[in-house]
Amino acid sequence: MSDVMRPIPFAQVMDWVLTEHETQGSIFGVRKAYVHKGGAERIFEERIETPFGPAAGPNTQLAQNIIASYVAGSRFFELKTVQVMDGEELSACVNKPCIVAEDECYNCEWSTELTVPQAFAEYVKAWWACKLIAREYGLGDPDGFVFNMSVGYSLDGIKSEKVDRYIEGMKDASGSEVWAECRDWALANLDRFQNVDADFVNSVSPQISNSVTESTLHGCPPDEIERIATYLITEKGVNTYIKCNPTLLGYDFARERLNELGFDYIAFDDTHFREDLQWADAVPMFERLIKLCDEKGLAFGVKLTNTFPVDVTRGELPSEEMYMSGRSLFPLTVELARRISRQFDGRLRISYSGGADARNIRDLYAAGIWPITMATNVLKPGGYERFYQIAGLLAGAPRSEVVDVDAVTELAARVASGKDYRKPIKPAKPHKIDAELPLMSCFTAPCRSGCPIQQDIPAYLSRVDEGKFAEALQIIVERNALPHITGNLCPHPCGAKCERSFYEPDGARIRGHKLDAARGGFEEVVAKLRAAGPAKSAAAANKNVAVIGGGPAGLATAFFLTRAGARVTIIERTDSLGGVARHVIPEFRISHEDIDHDVALCLAFGAQVQMGREVTSVRQLFDEGFTDVVVATGAWAPGRVGLERGEEIDVLDFLRAEKAGEPMELGTDVVIVGAGNTAMDAARVAKRSAGVENVRIVYRRTKKEMPADEEELQLALEEGVELMELLAPKAVEGGVLTCDVMRLGEPDGSGRRRPEPTGETAQVPATAVICAVGEQIERGLYEGAGVEVDRRGRPAGTATGVDHVWAAGDCRRGPATFVEAIADAQAVARDLAGVDFNAYAEKNVRADKLDAIMARKGEICLDVAGCTTSRCLGCATVCEVCCDVCPNRANVAIKVPGLAQQQVVHVDGMCNECGNCAVFCPWSGRPYKDKLTLFWSAEDMDASENHGFLPLPDGTFRVRLASGEGVYDVSDAACGLPEDVRLTICAVRDNYTYLLAK
Repeated sequence: MSDVMRPIPFAQVMDWVLTEHETQGSIFGVRKAYVHKGGAERIFEERIETPFGPAAGPNTQLAQNIIASYVAGSRFFELKTVQVMDGEELSACVNKPCIVAEDECYNCEWSTELTVPQAFAEYVKAWWACKLIAREYGLGDPDGFVFNMSVGYSLDGIKSEKVDRYIEGMKDASGSEVWAECRDWALANLDRFQNVDADFVNSVSPQISNSVTESTLHGCPPDEIERIATYLITEKGVNTYIKCNPTLLGYDFARERLNELGFDYIAFDDTHFREDLQWADAVPMFERLIKLCDEKGLAFGVKLTNTFPVDVTRGELPSEEMYMSGRSLFPLTVELARRISRQFDGRLRISYSGGADARNIRDLYAAGIWPITMATNVLKPGGYERFYQIAGLLAGAPRSEVVDVDAVTELAARVASGKDYRKPIKPAKPHKIDAELPLMSCFTAPCRSGCPIQQDIPAYLSRVDEGKFAEALQIIVERNALPHITGNLCPHPCGAKCERSFYEPDGARIRGHKLDAARGGFEEVVAKLRAAGPAKSAAAANKNVAVIGGGPAGLATAFFLTRAGARVTIIERTDSLGGVARHVIPEFRISHEDIDHDVALCLAFGAQVQMGREVTSVRQLFDEGFTDVVVATGAWAPGRVGLERGEEIDVLDFLRAEKAGEPMELGTDVVIVGAGNTAMDAARVAKRSAGVENVRIVYRRTKKEMPADEEELQLALEEGVELMELLAPKAVEGGVLTCDVMRLGEPDGSGRRRPEPTGETAQVPATAVICAVGEQIERGLYEGAGVEVDRRGRPAGTATGVDHVWAAGDCRRGPATFVEAIADAQAVARDLAGVDFNAYAEKNVRADKLDAIMARKGEICLDVAGCTTSRCLGCATVCEVCCDVCPNRANVAIKVPGLAQQQVVHVDGMCNECGNCAVFCPWSGRPYKDKLTLFWSAEDMDASENHGFLPLPDGTFRVRLASGEGVYDVSDAACGLPEDVRLTICAVRDNYTYLLAK
């Protein structure tokens, strides 16, 4: 049954560990094994080599999760909370999927879904496994890690027989069956170890944990919290931390801080703030418990913080309330740490969780806040291997002996004012590609799918990283005729699909590397193109094509067609080529030299140019002997605001005049009406104009709905441009623009909320109003050629519906991007001359660079601005994101003899359908539902709808696919199964036997 986790017997756990390490060089998918060298901290009278690890949550509920964390570098494990309600009773209360961690994390699960005895057994198995592999593989001191219990949520529940037995068993597991199981297996299998002997096995301490973190549900009364802590201290004799809720900060602060940082969409009211533990009750309670622990010789501290309850408003999870953690929780938690450290003058120990990651963990540790645990961080791509980097960052790092109040105060202030924890102004674009997840062979480069021209991005990024600029540019120009223009100006929609964006918000350095390749390889590549000359394509040989317009679309069309062997003449009405890039885009965004280089590239195969000629009739060009005509004239007709009174300046007229050195008189106060990238350009140019004091952008929606790219808007704001939201211009007179004040209503056809007038008006100083609301298409050429257009003047497509008349760029789409213009040029060349653009597609896969690609996994770049490499994760070569992010290790990458790519197999018995893999998979699919599934029992296979296989006692396999279900002898190549499925099942049977149920 897919949502039921089946604990793995210790023998299988260890067989898995030892065999995978021997055959694959990894343990539960973790390839980066951290070897600790040096000393250890003292905590709870135990030793801890690295003061961090996984928080109580999905990463500490099964033995394999804890083992994976240990291998990657963790040495402190806050075990998943146990409570009196457990097993099936609890699982029935947890809606699935229950985790979504795309940016900040939300979950609707709160404690282990196993029974309490099962949870105990998992922790004992993990304890033994970590001891054994520490010694066997030399990862560190086998006594250098600490298990910390987490129990909840009421005193009665904690006193219940099963939870009490759990606590006592964790204090001393020697009398338990699972302890004997683990010890006996180790003694019976000493021959499988090189560095483990009987003396070591018999020396393993049964004291698994002498510390506990008390977890309470929201609304738990303060006296109940104190009673639980007192009981744990006095009756159970364990070192005790109390997990605090962010609600201690108060509603007003939490709401204001999240709003300031752009998380205003996160919905919550003051209910929990009123019902949870209050500051006035918490402080004296902590004082009493500190004194009590001092008397008992035990440690007391607070754990900051629990997750933060918020409302489900956008269908994030199938529940009404969910718990927030991660990046958005960090500013709240660090502020609570500041308040507590100041209140107690640094003498109250603070254990930390709440948005900790590689970017901030050294600061937390240096301030004397430790141990530090995390969940959201390792639920993201890179997974457990993110711990490896963190272990390295903390190795030998200094820290304060007590909590340093000033250091925590400085950190809290920096977080509140800095950008690292600020949500981007505009919502992230969907990162998934619009295609179903394949059952087999799913590795793909999602960046290519997000690119309108399917640029071979991984291929050229790897060459630039190697310093092979000409080779990289050769790959680029196969599909992209304008590498300099797009290297400067492309809005890089590929970045929205980039898996690296889950490491750093900017993703891989795609556009920057394109420009590096263009500038570094231009001379060599252009020389080679000219020397090689056009291809001898039969489809293009008899084509004589006129391209009307020498802008980006026309240039790209000419490049692709002439490269294929067609004759092409570009007819341009101005005296220079380059279109909008040449005449409109300000030079602080792109230089004339870069434009000149792209023009030279596009003319490399001999395209002819006629300058200063205005074409008024397509028919005339046919009369001149052209076989085909491509209209690529752009969208130069002005858009209009439609002011009731007053004059408006067309944005293209303004930008052309400024770029030509003929500036307009604008006065002191300029208003830009519009919110696209052209509006941002106009605002920044106006800000630089002589005599202009203030530039304001007036927009009828809010900044979140603006079509401008985030970076373009941010640059304008940083240069002092003011954004005025929810204003619709009416009239300008006397230096004042009168606007209707708007509000946002229901979404319109574009999905954006429709602006509605409130009946109020506002006045904005305006000595000049520049209209940037969308340029229009000039329709004359279409009308003369008999091309039908829609109400916006657009033809049906690049093939206009009239034979031999084509369209590309803005005059086909309306105002569009340069890369979309190139996509149109590709479509024309493909349909007109049979051009194939796939020459370098296979170069996206770099099997020779697999080790280097894998080394980047889990490694967050802490200095993106100073990083010169692409940071590309090579998804086309090896993706495995679903394997990275699965806390239970239920998705496994399999090497299959006979297949070029590794295959992902989903192990049903290890999955509880948390849904995290579905969040990060680049496909529009759910790996835990859509990948080939290995079942451990007929019962589980019958309860699932997944396509997959079940080993049968006679060596055959029961297999269910879309085509049906049957029993197969997979050794027989003619058994009737698809070959990739058959080979994968054979690989599991022959090389991954540890995956099979014992």
